[in-house]
Amino acid sequence: MQLSSTLVDVAMGRKPADLVLQRGTWVCVQTGELIQPIDIALVDGRIAYVGSDASHSVGKDTVLIDSHGYFMCPGLMDAHMHIESGMLTVTEFVRAVIPHGSTGLFIDPHEIANVFGLRGVQLMVNEAKVQPIHVFVQVPSCVPSAPGLETPGAVITPQDVAEAMKWEGVIGLGEVMNFPGVIHSDGKMHEEIEVTRKAGKVIGGHYASHDLGRAFHAYAAGGAQDDHEGTRQEDAIARARQGMRVMMRFGSAWQDVAEQVKAVTLSHLDPRMFVLCTDDSHAQTLVSEGHMDRVLRHAISQGLQPMQAIQMMTINTAEHFGLSRDLGMIAPGRWGDIVLVKDLRSFEPEMVLAKGKVVYEAGKLLAPVPDIQRPEWAMDSLHLSKEINPEDFRLRVEKPTVRANVIGIVENQAPNHHLKMDVWANSGEIHASIEHDLAKVAVLERHHQSGRIQLGLVKGFHFKQPCAVATTVAHDSHQLIVVGTDDRSMVEAVNALRQCKGGQVVVLDGKVIGIVELPFAGLMSTESAEVVAGKTKLILDGFRTCGCDLNNPNMQLSLLGLVVIPDLRISDLGLVDVNRFDWIALFE
Repeated sequence: MQLSSTLVDVAMGRKPADLVLQRGTWVCVQTGELIQPIDIALVDGRIAYVGSDASHSVGKDTVLIDSHGYFMCPGLMDAHMHIESGMLTVTEFVRAVIPHGSTGLFIDPHEIANVFGLRGVQLMVNEAKVQPIHVFVQVPSCVPSAPGLETPGAVITPQDVAEAMKWEGVIGLGEVMNFPGVIHSDGKMHEEIEVTRKAGKVIGGHYASHDLGRAFHAYAAGGAQDDHEGTRQEDAIARARQGMRVMMRFGSAWQDVAEQVKAVTLSHLDPRMFVLCTDDSHAQTLVSEGHMDRVLRHAISQGLQPMQAIQMMTINTAEHFGLSRDLGMIAPGRWGDIVLVKDLRSFEPEMVLAKGKVVYEAGKLLAPVPDIQRPEWAMDSLHLSKEINPEDFRLRVEKPTVRANVIGIVENQAPNHHLKMDVWANSGEIHASIEHDLAKVAVLERHHQSGRIQLGLVKGFHFKQPCAVATTVAHDSHQLIVVGTDDRSMVEAVNALRQCKGGQVVVLDGKVIGIVELPFAGLMSTESAEVVAGKTKLILDGFRTCGCDLNNPNMQLSLLGLVVIPDLRISDLGLVDVNRFDWIALFE
């Protein structure tokens, strides 16, 4: 029987509903109303009836849920995020966020794409399709993120994008990070954009620049339909005026809601052009603080009304991706994605329904666990050509004093600073300096066994001990990056990751004090969120033991090699001035 006929029959009372929520308060995001008492009848996973009395749809086998005293809210959706940043598989990420009321994810798997290419994306798409909630995939657009400035494990071509656009579950093109390529009419970037446009799917944006002049207008003309890289009120206003959805992010480290939301709360822009997202959520954040419920609470604390904030992660998101016929609101024909909460401000889910089924209730996760088999090649991606020794991390100079181009960390933001510092040599060698908050950074190419190692300097981690921290989660090319104040500890950190085939590790005075193993592409664990959160807590505790007081410093570490976000980054090929998209010497 046709779906529409089934929905009509239940709404008319000719057939019984599978499930009816009774006497709750309807959070009607499509009109901005709170309406009570309301019944909601569901059949075959969809909503058939929303009204004052659904008793005519109740049969002998209909499940009845008393919702009196509860707000019945549409399931929350994360408009832009990277599963891999949680260090979890799709399955474990989903299981971690369901208790927080999340029923929809829009993921850009460009992390695994940089390691394995389109076959890695296919793994994520296949796993997404069997989840109990909605997981849509955007095809990574920039693999590598900056051609010629880094060495990825794979390349995704316009032909790959065209192929993937035909796959079930693919919703659009992932963030177009190569904004200079768009502005200067790079053929590859515009071919990918055109392929997406012809497929009728959404083009994700990523304009990581404060320049709102001609370059910004050119980028908007290139077709990007959203952007999550704004950090200021004026960024949000400019994007909304140009017809781009303003994606305000509040993740584990990147927290840009407070300034951008002023475009709504102070400048009184229409909130329909605004959506909320996390971009990157650490496993420990998910377990200890939440997911989109956490974003909701924060957005409300910054002046949004609860209804506005909820709309920004339900109906606004659905409309942006062209899915409002299926998602984003409690209304007939839509999927039965409903969250029951006592209070909209604290937003603590008592029950979560996804695709019409109860997947969480009273502290218990009820969602089925799909059986996922991963190929051996996906679990073996760390390819270093040689054993590492302290000599590999020596910085030799001929002058007693040199001026260095130093990466400067900015807490809670993805952009960093390009610092120029005078540094002193000791016996012809530049050392890390705890006194001056100066650490060494090394990037080891890990995909093709080239043996290439690039060295640089970084300020802002505040290390106060002889230590090192290393990671294979290193956006976007995901080389092995190690930062340290002690060459011996740096060697131990690299060797520890070699042994576990990828992950993050903290070494203090030559000894491992925290490690999380990430064998799946060197990016993800196959363990549960709780287990990964426990291990990542050891990483964060290790940072603090070493003297680092930053919020989620491992996220800052993972972006040191992201050569598309200003100001200064380091790749396996050298130091990059991102504002000029050109090489720069470490020492002048």
